[in-house]
Amino acid sequence: MKTTIQEIENKIVATLVGELDTTAAIEVEEALKPLLDTHGRDIVIDCTDLEYIASSGLRILLSILKQAKSHDCNLVLKNVNDDIKDVFRMTGFINIFQFE
Repeated sequence: MKTTIQEIENKIVATLVGELDTTAAIEVEEALKPLLDTHGRDIVIDCTDLEYIASSGLRILLSILKQAKSHDCNLVLKNVNDDIKDVFRMTGFINIFQFE
């Protein structure tokens, strides 16, 4: 699992590549910690190359979403493939996240 974070057009963009399974979750959670303190900037998580997400990955995204909302920021999940969207549907998370 590869994770990168960069600032683009005053937004924080995190890119996830690979499988966000239970094994990778600890490493990804640590890599995404900067997203918990966005200083008023919106967050985009680019899932173009995300192949799989486990419940531990959903938990990480949910914690980032809660923190973003507490700072009056938006979180957008971008380019989520249909298989991963199905996971969001099955868990009910489809209604709490914003997708592009």
